[in-house]
Amino acid sequence: MRDFIIRLVINAVAIFITANILPGIHLANDSLGTLLIIALILGIINALVKPLVTALSCPLVILTLGLFLVVINGLMLSLTATLSGGRLVIDNLWWAILGGIIMGIIGMVLESLLGLNRNNGDTTIEVSRY
Repeated sequence: MRDFIIRLVINAVAIFITANILPGIHLANDSLGTLLIIALILGIINALVKPLVTALSCPLVILTLGLFLVVINGLMLSLTATLSGGRLVIDNLWWAILGGIIMGIIGMVLESLLGLNRNNGDTTIEVSRY
């Protein structure tokens, strides 16, 4: 549960920074509640919709050597804007794709700084003696 809340806050920070960097992505207001709602919607979409879309577009992902995943991330961000009820507005798909790239980079940096990608230093492998 702790990791979920931390990732939710990381997504909220990434959305805030991305909206302030890119002129094609707009927030209705910069309140913490709005950012957390958008981050929650994005998290649900990434957990439920993104795996299905990725699986259905697998041939295209393979054909483009994985570059189509960037488009899928943009589509998920665009879907988040659609479902957010006007809290997040994205001008067009190109801004969504660029926003997905920037949010991915920000999220990756923050997760590594907070140690969410680590396995707590435990690299041992237990072998059963039986």
